Amino acid sequence: MSMKSFIEYSRALTRKYLCKGPGRPCGSRGFTLMELLVVMAILALMAVIAVPLYLNHLSNSRIQTAKIQVEQLGTILDMYRLDVGGYPTTSDGLESLLTAPAGVDRWNGPYLRKRESLTDPWGKPYEYRSPGDHGAYDLWSTGSDKAEGGEDEAADITSW
Repeated sequence: MSMKSFIEYSRALTRKYLCKGPGRPCGSRGFTLMELLVVMAILALMAVIAVPLYLNHLSNSRIQTAKIQVEQLGTILDMYRLDVGGYPTTSDGLESLLTAPAGVDRWNGPYLRKRESLTDPWGKPYEYRSPGDHGAYDLWSTGSDKAEGGEDEAADITSW
């Protein structure tokens, strides 16, 4: 079979299958309304399954980020204590990791590069108290509800 006859044969087959089907003019390359509805239904089904999984993953990521940040801030507070001889007071707060508090001689900071490090994943500053009720200091985030207590994403993330 020559190349020219092969091309003519493939064109004939294409016309035969394109012209097949009710309501389709010969050579039509569009989609029927039913085909579009089936595709839309499949996409909607995928969205119903995928969106809650994504939102759950996002929620868990914020909780894990807050836990890691509380741990890192605790380590930085320990470095501050080694340099200065004690933890920052509640009135000095975590700001003393960025700027030297008044009356502190051996401050060797800044201990943080960015002020944003003092903000939890929900946009609220971390809470700090020294001396703490649970140790030398208490460091915590109130979670997504920005109030003490709560469950799941709204649960407090603490250093104790």
